Amino acid sequence: MDWSFLIEGKDALNVTTDSRKVTPGCIFVALKGEHFDGNDFVEQAKRAGAEYIISGENALAELQDLARAWRRELGLPILGITGTNGKTTTKELCAAVLSTKYNLFYTQGNLNNQIGVPLTLLSITRAHEMAIVEMGASHPGDIKELVEIAEPNYGLITNVGHAHLQGFGSFEGVMRTKAELYDYLREHGGFCFRNTDNPYLAQMAGDLQTVPYTTGTMPEGTHLVGAYNAENISAAICVGKYFGIDEKAALAAIRAYVPSNNRSQLLQTEKNTVVVDAYNANPTSMQAAINSFNGNCYILGAMRELGEYSHLEHQNIVNMLLERKADKVLLVGEEYKDTTAPYPVFDNVEKLCEQLQKEPLKGFKILLKGSRSNTLEKVIPLL
Repeated sequence: MDWSFLIEGKDALNVTTDSRKVTPGCIFVALKGEHFDGNDFVEQAKRAGAEYIISGENALAELQDLARAWRRELGLPILGITGTNGKTTTKELCAAVLSTKYNLFYTQGNLNNQIGVPLTLLSITRAHEMAIVEMGASHPGDIKELVEIAEPNYGLITNVGHAHLQGFGSFEGVMRTKAELYDYLREHGGFCFRNTDNPYLAQMAGDLQTVPYTTGTMPEGTHLVGAYNAENISAAICVGKYFGIDEKAALAAIRAYVPSNNRSQLLQTEKNTVVVDAYNANPTSMQAAINSFNGNCYILGAMRELGEYSHLEHQNIVNMLLERKADKVLLVGEEYKDTTAPYPVFDNVEKLCEQLQKEPLKGFKILLKGSRSNTLEKVIPLL
């Protein structure tokens, strides 16, 4: 569809999928979900002054098409970031570095799917000089769909690991899907920033033009916890250097960055020291967190969307804990019940909270890690 009637001459677009946020002159997109139907609010959006309304069965496809048109209208350079682990942190770090020199827009929160990526693109304005778009995936073809909307000039895959195996089918499926970013860049003359210490990324990149970096080591003075963040920091420094920001300035921006959203956060409570990394979890990130943790208490939630690999991967985590001989281990999720774990296993976080109210923890350094659906952040007030 030719969207020029809606975008030409505008410095910014005001697009919303929430009828409650419709204001005069905005674009309302009536999406239909499992528990809602935006089409029920079309008349309400008209009364609120929406300039244009996208509705009907093809609303999502039209939203994506509009986002692509706006991206082309702006023509600014875009860095696409994906990966099994670390993509949001890497995005945040790259943004911190690039913002020292450029008027940058980057994915807010976790808007990295088929709806979030278009909304991200439509939030960019003519005043911005470049953008970072985070891209998530849980099924084959997801990244291909997103890059064809965002049309990135540059790409960065943080890593590939065992996650969403129920959707991908296998680790090879994960690799093929993440490599769809590389495929797009190769076909359109772009290039990638790549950790040359990672053999999987080398295999996936093939002859794609590459700006290399290595895993490196954790610099002093950052607010990030976990040695696994070293490669995220190295990636951000590499991206910054390519765009004309020297390493000293990049490091200063990284040291000033304070993580949020329960990612790599260090909390000092009245009773304990808590490493909060409870926004997401999969076998690769869980193992990395355990390996880099030097405390004596683990509160771990189950890992989801692993399909037939679920039992094996949860048993692997239990085996790691047994080797580390931790003073205290508390597990949340039925997935741990079929393992050989000699530790308490709670059906859900509410049951764990009841236990912690009866027997509070004090004097521990605690790793709090689990999939988002575990809602482990609910226990933080009790720690």
